[in-house]
Amino acid sequence: MVRNKHNTPALQPQPKTITLEQYETLPENKRAEVFDGVVYDMASPSQIHQMLSMELSNILYNYIKNKKSSCQVFSAPFDVKLSDMPLTIVQPDIIIICDKDKLDGKRCNGAPDFIIEIVSPINPSDDYIRKLYYYKNAGIREYWIVDPRRKTVTVNYFDSNIVSVQYSFDSIIKVNIYDDLYINFTDIAELLNI
Repeated sequence: MVRNKHNTPALQPQPKTITLEQYETLPENKRAEVFDGVVYDMASPSQIHQMLSMELSNILYNYIKNKKSSCQVFSAPFDVKLSDMPLTIVQPDIIIICDKDKLDGKRCNGAPDFIIEIVSPINPSDDYIRKLYYYKNAGIREYWIVDPRRKTVTVNYFDSNIVSVQYSFDSIIKVNIYDDLYINFTDIAELLNI
């Protein structure tokens, strides 16, 4: 603990918080998320990250299109505002939104139905701890953590209180918000050579 000259605990400076209006003035090329009003910079995605994102987005998009569903798939960068007070805005790698009233032309306002985050090796605790906490509390129905380094997929299906079920990349994994959608990670791993 840091102490001042009077041997009492020194107050740590509090991070500066921002409003939605201030967030919207950030430079367009700045990749950032906001948790409880505090801005956190995001790293640029790797090649494997981008390849996984494209493959998974395509699978989800084609499924929804073939079902003629009103749900929509979005890929990062796309803002999801989970909370106004304190401001919390995330940019998940892949999201499915079924309630079109949450879309305002700029972002999703409220919890998407489904989120996939692809783990960055720079800060894996972000996806496994911080975002798990925020996504569960915001009311996201299902949250997947795809970890190319560990070759695992962690499924959190909050609708049924199923949290942190881990699969390897040689699994066929059910997307729980749908009755008949399964993703074969063996095919993806072979295709991407991971």
